[in-house]
Formats: sequence, C-alpha cells, structure tokens
Amino acid sequence: MGRPRTNDETVKERLVVCATEMLATRPQESVTLRALAAAAGASTTAVYSLFGGKDGLIRAVRDRAVEGLFQDVSAVPASEDPLADIHALAVAYRRWGCGHRHLYTVLFGGVQSFEPTGAVGGRDPIGPLVAAIERGVSGAVLAGEATSIALSLWVTLHGLVTLELAGALDARTAEAAFRPTFQAALRGWTTPTVFRGLRSTETAP
Repeated sequence: MGRPRTNDETVKERLVVCATEMLATRPQESVTLRALAAAAGASTTAVYSLFGGKDGLIRAVRDRAVEGLFQDVSAVPASEDPLADIHALAVAYRRWGCGHRHLYTVLFGGVQSFEPTGAVGGRDPIGPLVAAIERGVSGAVLAGEATSIALSLWVTLHGLVTLELAGALDARTAEAAFRPTFQAALRGWTTPTVFRGLRSTETAP
C-alpha cells in the first residue's frame, strides 16, 4: 500500500488562500516561507512540492487574481456603443475588486505589481478595455492613443476602488461617486462633437 498523498489539491488551495491573505495584509518581510506554510497548516516541503518554492506560490496567487479579473471583465458583452461598453467594464472591474479585496490588493498594491502600460496579452485584464477604446477611437467617438486612454481610465478606477476598499469612502458615498467620476474621466477623451452631445444631454432639464 502506497503512502497517503498529503500534498494534494486541498493543501494547494489552502496555501494559495492563506498566501493571498498574508500578502494583502502583512508587511512583505514577514511573509516568509515558514510563515506561509504554518498559516496553511502545511510543511515548507509542500510549498516546494506544489509550487517549486515561495516565488512559485506568489505567482500562483497573482495568476489567480489576473485570471479572476480577466474572466469578469471579458464576460462584458460588446455592443455598438463603445462608451456604454467601457462603462460596463468599469462596473465589472469595481464589482470584482470589492468582491475579492485580498486578491485586488495583491494584484495592485501588494508584493506583485500590475503594469497597465505593459504589453497586452491574450488574458490580460486590460485587454477588453483597450479593445473597447480602440473601437471608440476608430469610430471617431474617442480621440487619443488607446493605451494612454486606458491608463487614464484605469487610474480613475483604481483610485475609486482603492478608497472604497480602504474605507475612506463609505458604501453610499462610493456608489454615488462612481458613475459621475468615471463618466467625467471618459468624457474628457471623447471627440468634440461627442463631448458637446454628452454635455447637452447631462445639462438638459
């Protein structure tokens, strides 16, 4: 009879969950291999066996965050209105961030960093936003370079979500601020004709 397998998927999942919480809530220097293993009720050997070491475990956490955010934003359907699509992507981004605060913190403020100006890969969370922006540019709805527009909008989104997660904005304030703040940032990148049309609609009695 063979020895029971202890470094299985259950242990793997526990390590990822514990590492996510620790990376999001503790100083980087305190997140040691021994501390990660102890928090998950596993051995340091398990970390090497399942992930190849601490760096591999951290990559697994970051991969989970990237994949989770990508799945949510890529589920937003494309329409004939790129501005509406961009807003829907922003809503999906905020919903994922608020629903996965530890993964969000690790992805955008923890040990691993996200580079929104980097190359857009096939499963990069920025991809759906860039695609919608490119449709807006080609349709003379938006004016500017797609990556620059995406970075500007991401800065706005990240600021709003980070303040909400930190408790600097209570739920009611965050909800009230989200749409007008993001729409103002998006409107600033529209072409003059579209901009005038949006402003006239907003100011109409």
